[in-house]
Amino acid sequence: MRPTVSWPAPSSASILLVDDNADGLAARRWVLEELGYSVVTACSGANALEEIEKHTVDLIVTDWKMSPINGVDLIAQLRQRNFRKPIVLLSAFADSLGLSKEITGADQVIQKSANEVARLVSALKRLLGEPRATSADGRAGADRR
Repeated sequence: MRPTVSWPAPSSASILLVDDNADGLAARRWVLEELGYSVVTACSGANALEEIEKHTVDLIVTDWKMSPINGVDLIAQLRQRNFRKPIVLLSAFADSLGLSKEITGADQVIQKSANEVARLVSALKRLLGEPRATSADGRAGADRR
């Protein structure tokens, strides 16, 4: 997975990346860090819920197929906890299962494919918008959890 699309990432943007596949997690982390993002990782939905309590993030990217908490369940739990920042759901089954923003609660659903990186970068650019000013404590924008 090499980043095929290049644009300056907001240096203050922090992303929580969730995947129970260590190889997928490492590859996506590398891509996001190469693009200039600060990345926090979680190896499960339960771990993601713990990490979101410890870290202020601007966006979450989560895999769908995880156990025991899958990506859709994770999104539902986050939304119940009033987490309002953008969430991107990745799935190799997005098209075949008909996963959509309306069904999943995600702000963007991306089919895993050869075009995944380009689609993810485009989604991040759209969802994060312009770079945000950092506060005195180094955190980006207002925490809207």
